[in-house]
Amino acid sequence: MSYFIRPKNTTISRLYLRILGGQLTPDYPIDKNNEVRIIDIFVDSFDVADMGFRNDFIENGRPAYNPKDLLKLYIYGYLNRVRSSRELEKESKRNIEVMWLIKGLTPDHNTISNFRRDNPKAIKKVFRLTVTIAKNFNLIGGKLIAGDSTKLRAQNSKKNNFNEKKVKRHLSYIDEKLTQYEEKLSDADGDNRKLIESEIEKHEQRKQGYQNIQNQLNKTGESQVSTSDPDSRHMITRNNITEVAYNVQTTVDAENNIPIDYKVTNTNDSKAMGGMLQRAKTILRSNNFTALYDKGYHTGSEFLTANNLGIDVLVAIPAVAAQAPNPDYNVEKFIYNPVDDYYVCPQGNKLTTTGTWHLARTYQFKRYTTKKCLECTVKQECSKAKYGKGIQRSEYQEYI
Repeated sequence: MSYFIRPKNTTISRLYLRILGGQLTPDYPIDKNNEVRIIDIFVDSFDVADMGFRNDFIENGRPAYNPKDLLKLYIYGYLNRVRSSRELEKESKRNIEVMWLIKGLTPDHNTISNFRRDNPKAIKKVFRLTVTIAKNFNLIGGKLIAGDSTKLRAQNSKKNNFNEKKVKRHLSYIDEKLTQYEEKLSDADGDNRKLIESEIEKHEQRKQGYQNIQNQLNKTGESQVSTSDPDSRHMITRNNITEVAYNVQTTVDAENNIPIDYKVTNTNDSKAMGGMLQRAKTILRSNNFTALYDKGYHTGSEFLTANNLGIDVLVAIPAVAAQAPNPDYNVEKFIYNPVDDYYVCPQGNKLTTTGTWHLARTYQFKRYTTKKCLECTVKQECSKAKYGKGIQRSEYQEYI
């Protein structure tokens, strides 16, 4: 390793010196090249308090576990795909590697779970540190990266996820039921009257609950509310199957397939690329790289962001929904004149615009048409529309 440059970062420098100093010595029964030794050295090389880990000690009771030991167990579980707190608890009692790593400690699953729950920001800092170390050891090329996402289902069920349309449907149903009960109440007496009054009270409480959700939607401007897992959102996960979920964005460097960044979001991929590119630029301290993304990220505004950041992107092109009956007359066959702002069709006719900007769901566009379509001999090959071809040009078209 003599060709490595000694890093300036104090934490990384300590780790670097321990590795070069031969501290990966054998310790029966753990092999000298076992990965748990790297985990042990890595966690011992930094101050967990500086990372922000909580270190709570109970005044009258058992001493708290050192965050370093729980972090070592957490990293071991991550590397070996043992995610469950209960499984990690079992490993601490039967796995020789884990016993060596955490010095024979046996934290229960609640302790392990609480450690993860209480230290999300600190754990993310540890991830950032691993990326910094990888950069110092020249393991990250920083020339080609790829971004993608993974949907993770939340604890929130679909019935506990609400949007404005769903809330209105519930309120309409409750109002209808209340009207029916009010009509019955005038003719009821005795026990039957008490039963109807009870039902009215129950529906009034439910109505108030839905009104509170509606107020929350109005106040926050959000399109959805999840009541048991507030940050989760209803989204398409795969093949038009929907779940209440999170969307985890990841960025991986191509040199050694090392993840350099991740971000947990509750939105789909269409608006994610720009933000992840900005983060990648900060992490790599350069914009001299190319980023690869699939067609879910093909969004004009994100291309604008990439252009402003000076980053080259290669994004798969989604299929066009409205193709011409004859492919020779698809939109890409029409030539755009940026100086005079018009299109020329394969037949040589000009498609012009009134200059009016129309609003789509997430962007603006201008529409280009020509009256020549009505008398064109190839109209049926070009367009099925009654009045002929119309081209919509996005405000982001030049970046697309």
